[in-house]
Formats: sequence, structure tokens, C-alpha cells
Amino acid sequence: MKGFKDFLMRGNLVDLAVAVIIATSFGAVVSTFTQIIMDVIGKMGGNPNFDTVAIGGVNVGKFITAVVSFVILAAIVYFGVIKPYEMLRTKLSKETEVTQAAGESTDELLAEIRDILKSKN
Repeated sequence: MKGFKDFLMRGNLVDLAVAVIIATSFGAVVSTFTQIIMDVIGKMGGNPNFDTVAIGGVNVGKFITAVVSFVILAAIVYFGVIKPYEMLRTKLSKETEVTQAAGESTDELLAEIRDILKSKN
């Protein structure tokens, strides 16, 4: 029983559970936003539901609707999550580089002081 408790309390499992819950909620938000965009497309250029489109007697409309929805969803995720994350990561990495550069110069300065003190003795 202790092993099972340790497994459940392991950080990875808790992090994964939180990620699944947030992803589910985020998925609902993105799906709703995608539907809004599809409705706007429908207002501008007709019905955004291509389910009845057939090419050569083969109904490809559902596939076209799914592709359009996927492209909209991918754009939302890219511009709403990926790009802001990359900008934040770049900003934080630059701050870290500045801090590390300052740390390296401090080490070099201390080494010079040590060498000067050695030469005087």
C-alpha cells in the first residue's frame, strides 16, 4: 500500500493530472473560439459548414470542414500559446545570460585579486 501511495504522490503524476485538467479546459475554450471564427466566416462568405460538398460524387465536405477547423485551431494555439511562450523564454534567457556574464566577470576579478596577492607575498 505504501508503494501505491508513493506512486500517487509522485510529482510527475500530480503534474500530469494538472496538465490534463488544464488542457481539457483549454480545449473547450479553443473549440468555442474556433466556432466563433467559423461563424464569422459564415457571415462573410456564406455557410462555413462544408459537409455537403461533393467532388465527383464523393462527399469530401466533412474533411474540408475538419481541415479548416484544424487550421484555425492551430493558428490559435500558435499565436496564443507558442509565440508568447517563446517571447517569454527568450526574455528570461537573456536575463539569465546577463546574470551569468556578471558572475563570470566576478570570478575573473577574484582570480586577478588572488594572483596579485600571491605576487606580493
